[in-house]
Order: sequence, then structure tokens, then C-alpha cells
Amino acid sequence: MDHQKAFSTNRETWNARTMLHYNSGFYDKSAFAKARNSLNHYEQRALGDITGKSLLHLQCHFGQDSLSWVQKGAIVTGVDISDTAIDLARNLSEQLELPATFECCNVLDTSYHIKNQFDIVFTSYGVIGWLPDLKPWAQMIAQRLKKGGQFYMVEFHPIAWMFDYQNTPPTISYHYANKEVIHEEYQGSYAVDDKGLDSNEYSWNHSLSEVVQSLIDAGLQITTLAEHDGSPYNIFPGMHKKDDLYYLKDQLYPTIFEILAVLP
Repeated sequence: MDHQKAFSTNRETWNARTMLHYNSGFYDKSAFAKARNSLNHYEQRALGDITGKSLLHLQCHFGQDSLSWVQKGAIVTGVDISDTAIDLARNLSEQLELPATFECCNVLDTSYHIKNQFDIVFTSYGVIGWLPDLKPWAQMIAQRLKKGGQFYMVEFHPIAWMFDYQNTPPTISYHYANKEVIHEEYQGSYAVDDKGLDSNEYSWNHSLSEVVQSLIDAGLQITTLAEHDGSPYNIFPGMHKKDDLYYLKDQLYPTIFEILAVLP
């Protein structure tokens, strides 16, 4: 598989999605402009008071979560592969008077574009599946952390990505630790049911052990590993809402996992 071709195709898809996502109910731009917070309780509880801390947000899309951390007192830099999303993030930062720095690059190339080290490196929800190999990702995280700095991620559980959701009902189609690229073409996205949006994307599955081991090999110490049934987002078929989280109908496996790690 030509990874650069895959990254280029994914960039084009995310560029096409950006404004549709921004105007969607999923991202609710009006509510965000008022509350200036799109963070869920998982993220806020894990990182606590971040006032005055420097934070690097990986794969930030158009920056709602990045700007939410600014609102909570952090000094934020966000990176994303989509130049359209980064342009929008910069505009929102200016419009909402929430100063942040945004850089357009492939997340694996972050250290070529950003030389600062940070108190916190943060990433969340639907991010690692766009990466073919987590080892360079984890090494980059270690490079960008200060000594004693924290890395935090909250992500959809790899079990959830074993299913092909284009089938009704969804069918198990991919190995838990599938090593081959997954190529999909479909209409719309998780945020919009838009028949005018052609999603063409390449992704990869990563087991929980692969995520953890890549961080350990990069020199990070895992302090928290947690799995949860409740998802903040209603992105899987047949979910129901309870206490502000969404749960699968039969709930036979977790939908979310969290990792908190420190660079000693």
C-alpha cells in the first residue's frame, strides 16, 4: 500500500467534509459559540485543571476541542492533515477571541513542523485509525512532551472497528488486530447524512495492546488504562442514550478506552 497516496486521499476527504461538519448538528456551531466547550467528561476529568499549561492537540479537525482547552486556560497548538480544517480553526480562533496556534501537517510529521515541547499532548475519538503504524506516532508524542509531561487519549475501542457498518445489521468483517489497509467509499460521514458527500478513505485497525506497547516502547509510563461502555457520541447503529452517554443495544463490549501516560 502506498501510504502517501492513502494520506492524500484522506486529506481530500477531510477537506470535503470540513464545512459540512462545521454546519452540522453534530458539531452544533451555535451552541459551541455560546458555551465555548465541546469537551466531554472523560477528557475533563482526566486532565483536570490545565490553567497555564501548554497543550498539543493532535488531529484536531477544525479545532473545537482545541479552543475548548483554550477557554479552560491552556496554551494550545493544534495540528491536522486537512488544510481546509486548519484554515477554519484559525478563523474560529480569531472570531471567538480564543487565541491558539494551528499547523497543517500529517500528524506523523508533527516534529518536523513544531519544535516546542508541551506539558500535555492530547488526542481523541476516531484518530489512530488513520495511521498505518503507531510506533512513529508514539515516538513523536515522546519527542513533543516535556519531562514529566502527560499524554492523554480517549478513543473508540478497537472491538468496535471489527464491524462493517455499511451492512444492516453490521457484520464482523475485520480482525481485531487487522494489519491490512481498509479502503471504503460511501456517501456522507459520521456527522452528516449527505448524499452529496463522497467519502473515500483508507484506515487501519489497531489493537489495544498495540497502542499500549507503542507508547511503552517510546518511553512513556502508562498510569491509567480504562475501558468504558458509554460513548459520548451516537456513531454506532442502534445506540440508546442514558445519562448523557450512548450505549449499544446489547452492550457486549466496551465502546471507549482511555490512556493517561507520563514521560519520566
